[in-house]
Amino acid sequence: MTSVDKPTQDTPHQESRAVTEAALFEAFGGVRGMVETVLPGLLFVTIYTITKDLHWSAIAALGVSLLLLVTRLVMKDTVKHAFSGVFGVAFGVIFAMFTGNAKDFYLPGMLYTLGLALAYIITTLAGVPLIGLILGPVFKENLSWRTRNPGRKKAYAKASWAWGLILLAKCAVLFPLYWWADTTQLGWVLVTLKIPPFLLAVWLTWVFLAKAPAPIDVFAEMEEAEKAEKAEKAEGATAEAGRHRR
Repeated sequence: MTSVDKPTQDTPHQESRAVTEAALFEAFGGVRGMVETVLPGLLFVTIYTITKDLHWSAIAALGVSLLLLVTRLVMKDTVKHAFSGVFGVAFGVIFAMFTGNAKDFYLPGMLYTLGLALAYIITTLAGVPLIGLILGPVFKENLSWRTRNPGRKKAYAKASWAWGLILLAKCAVLFPLYWWADTTQLGWVLVTLKIPPFLLAVWLTWVFLAKAPAPIDVFAEMEEAEKAEKAEKAEGATAEAGRHRR
């Protein structure tokens, strides 16, 4: 094998890795999505640590999440991550204001994390791993991996187990702190644990999918089937016209 041959053989693998990276970046929001996830909580705990004022801390957190959403709207960018951030912060603010306990600002997000962890595990046990449901449309394979691509289904199952167990481990740290620690301690630990577990789960997902078979592009298949059907109809019409002429 010559040195000229090697890049040619490596190209499909490199393209698969690049597609996987791009899909994960799109699905999970990239660097900007992480900033939008961390910033409201960071602002809340910073202001509360300094002032011990629940109302100003909550207003600042909600305000910055709305600002991030408006920025995306003005730039005509994808808003799903910003919207989820606004709703998450809004639930935290409402809950904390209702109970009067600043610590409850974090409780809806913690419950969501626990629910998401269980969803990853339960859907994997049921044979429809959640990460496959999330990434299938991004890879243009929809649910084809369930019956037509067993190697890919196995990779999605591994990735979903990784997400579920990592999020459960995160909950195992946070929920005891909710009961035993004060608001600032819980807040700083929660902010610290926002990104590292997420990055670990994304990295493991990338590792599993980069080694998996390529996705089946069901959209391309449908387009090919439609073209074939149109060609068949055109041939039929031409044959019918020929018979009439005879």
